[in-house]
Amino acid sequence: MFIMLRCPKCGEKLTDEGRSFICPNHHCYDKAKSGYVNLLLSNQMKTKLPGDNKLMVQARKSFLDKGYYEILAKTLQNSVKEHAFAGCKILDAGCGEGYYTEKIGEAVSGIASEIVGIDISKCAAEYAARRTKSALFAVASVFRLPIETESCDILTTLFAPYCGEEFQRVLKREVTMIMVIPSERHLWQLKCAVYDEPYQNDVKSFDLSGFELIKRDTICGNIDISCNEDIISLFSMTPYFYKTSEENQQRLVKIESLTTEIGFEMLTYKKL
Repeated sequence: MFIMLRCPKCGEKLTDEGRSFICPNHHCYDKAKSGYVNLLLSNQMKTKLPGDNKLMVQARKSFLDKGYYEILAKTLQNSVKEHAFAGCKILDAGCGEGYYTEKIGEAVSGIASEIVGIDISKCAAEYAARRTKSALFAVASVFRLPIETESCDILTTLFAPYCGEEFQRVLKREVTMIMVIPSERHLWQLKCAVYDEPYQNDVKSFDLSGFELIKRDTICGNIDISCNEDIISLFSMTPYFYKTSEENQQRLVKIESLTTEIGFEMLTYKKL
């Protein structure tokens, strides 16, 4: 039974009634066949289909399922296990197609009482719900989380928009937030293959209001990509894809193999 969810219309607690979630004011949200629930109201949508589209979701699933970012997944699992305890409730904010949510579920199998993944993309939630049944997935914005106040023991956010106000609201006091962002030279050689003047990622200050940074893990290495399909999938799943001209995108079409740096900053915070 998922007890973290609250009604996006009135803010009351949602109860899992099997095929639907219902609040005391009788607002009802049906589950899709795959199991996810759409809690994104029409007045919260800036576009008809917000979030990652099917191309980006499929590209990410195809690439991640081949284990290219396994080093990050394992480090994340170890970090979550370090802070998990019996009965803990975990929120994956901006969960995408559920690859990392599934890894979190594996790490805390038999420990966590509840794992919820939130993403604004309906397509991503659909893929995530089909991937794993160890978590409940809901369509919603991280800036208006349909989550009970101070109900979460661990919050993870990987490559997703940061909303400090909401994250502080849903977390209990003195519990853990794990954030993953790309390092400066993440995918540097991929950028060199696409752009005449590649640029490093802008890594902002790690200081966050309302949180204390208690640990920083820098995860780096190289990945060897031996087929063009995976190179295209990697590029398609990044924000660079929609910021790059078609002419520059075409540079990747003829590349059959690529070795590129990967780099991530895993930042563990305690809510004050």
